[in-house]
Amino acid sequence: MAEMNVEVAYAGPEGQAVLALRVPAGCTAWEAVELARPGLPAGVEADPGRLGVFATKVAADRVLEAGDRVEIYRPLTLDPMEARRRRASGR
Repeated sequence: MAEMNVEVAYAGPEGQAVLALRVPAGCTAWEAVELARPGLPAGVEADPGRLGVFATKVAADRVLEAGDRVEIYRPLTLDPMEARRRRASGR
């Protein structure tokens, strides 16, 4: 079976990690996250709806290509509109 190299990346308060993996051809973004799970910082809760490849949001079932970097995104802690309001009011 053919294999390819990909990366899985995460950055958050739990820590950060960029893990290089060798995965089978036809591997999906979520499958790569599952394969990378042992190397991710403790406490990381990956969500299949919050994945990207090179800063572009993708579905969990997206088939990866050689060299792709799967990024695990965290939920927003503050609504972007509220953050703008706070910055504008000087809080």
